[in-house]
Amino acid sequence: MKLLVDSGSTKADWISIDDNGKVLFTTQSLGLNPEVLGKDQVIARLDDKFDISHNRKSVTHLYFYGAGCGTDRMKNFLTGVFKEYFPSAAVTVQEDTYAAVYATTPRGEAAIVSILGTGSNCSFFDGLVLHQKVQSLGYICMDDCSGNQFGRQLIRGYYFGKMPEKLAKEFEKRYNVDADHIKHNLYKEPNPNAYLATFAKFLIEFKDEPFCQQIIFAGMEDFVDNYIKQYDNHKEVPVHFIGSIAFYLRDELKTVLDKHGISLGNVLRRPIDGLIAYHSINK
Repeated sequence: MKLLVDSGSTKADWISIDDNGKVLFTTQSLGLNPEVLGKDQVIARLDDKFDISHNRKSVTHLYFYGAGCGTDRMKNFLTGVFKEYFPSAAVTVQEDTYAAVYATTPRGEAAIVSILGTGSNCSFFDGLVLHQKVQSLGYICMDDCSGNQFGRQLIRGYYFGKMPEKLAKEFEKRYNVDADHIKHNLYKEPNPNAYLATFAKFLIEFKDEPFCQQIIFAGMEDFVDNYIKQYDNHKEVPVHFIGSIAFYLRDELKTVLDKHGISLGNVLRRPIDGLIAYHSINK
């Protein structure tokens, strides 16, 4: 039994397949970002899902692609946890960008592959090797155009009185905007980045409002300038995207990329289905 996992900070998609690629079960857990979770929290999230805990001794291969797995320290940490939890499994832990690459470049063609979900990332895939020029410093310093950054901008806009009154009233209906509640979630609860990203749904729903458009397009311009333009060949290869932000704001994304002469490639909400095909072929 193989387990394929695509994990962001907010949630993780799990699919179990046999050697022929037949799906045995699918489930979803809370995200397993090692940058913000300790060992006990990771195990608790695994134990919380019956399909995972019940089958843990039957797993022969675990392929985990996750946010926060961009450094050897974080990869080694999760690998150790998984080897203990899945005692018969050969464990492979890679950053979530690899899941995006395998899902969007099935024939191994060169491309720039970006993630725009709870967090954000951007790499160049030359057809064989993944190249990343800038190591992510996480949601506080980076994550341009991500769900957590957009959530931060919405909260700031609301509290600084820049959000139009009509939108502000709707915002108050949808969310608990009490300062103590927000600060508790940001500083006392796990996954503050995922908490911030919950506000992005509001931005997408009201994306035609000028206030929201300003936030969206500013974030996308930052992403192009700081991430995509790191690569000198950014006008020569397609730029693929994975993640809910890219998926639901595809039209806006295309507008910004067209402005910069950049070709928009595949846009997928999640890469897990593509991973099934990839790992069925690559045994």
